[in-house]
Amino acid sequence: MIIREAITKDISEIWKLNEAEVPHVSSIRRKDFLSFLEIASNFVVIDIDGEIAGFMISLREGADYGSVNYKFFNNHYRQFEYVDRIVIKEEFKGKGMGRKLYEFLFEKNETDLVCCEVNLKPKNPDSMAFHQKLGFKEKSKLITEDGKKMVSMLVRDQNS
Repeated sequence: MIIREAITKDISEIWKLNEAEVPHVSSIRRKDFLSFLEIASNFVVIDIDGEIAGFMISLREGADYGSVNYKFFNNHYRQFEYVDRIVIKEEFKGKGMGRKLYEFLFEKNETDLVCCEVNLKPKNPDSMAFHQKLGFKEKSKLITEDGKKMVSMLVRDQNS
């Protein structure tokens, strides 16, 4: 298993993995994944013998990214690393892959704060429990899509 930078030829497989996890992550177009190759501070995949087992996308403050959730953190914190999404392929879930991606990020991160959100509506209790174990704390809730979605805005201060 290696964690490596995502490349253009990975995008089709990354898109399929992402779409398999909707509504736990939002659906996005393939071309949006291509733009992440340009704007993300980290766009990495877990590569197991040439198979993509999962991926992570994170962005620093000030990126040209229209996500309402990202903008929340941009408006509340001066410096941060925002985890836009982590997706693990079904057959690799429960094997510590998500934790490995976060450990990679925590080691590489140049800021004190790592931010993300977890769905409360629709519920994603496994993700919430996972993030709490990693030391994330809720700072706020955000309701979007005319009340169809609610997310818990989470922050992990690496100095605490």
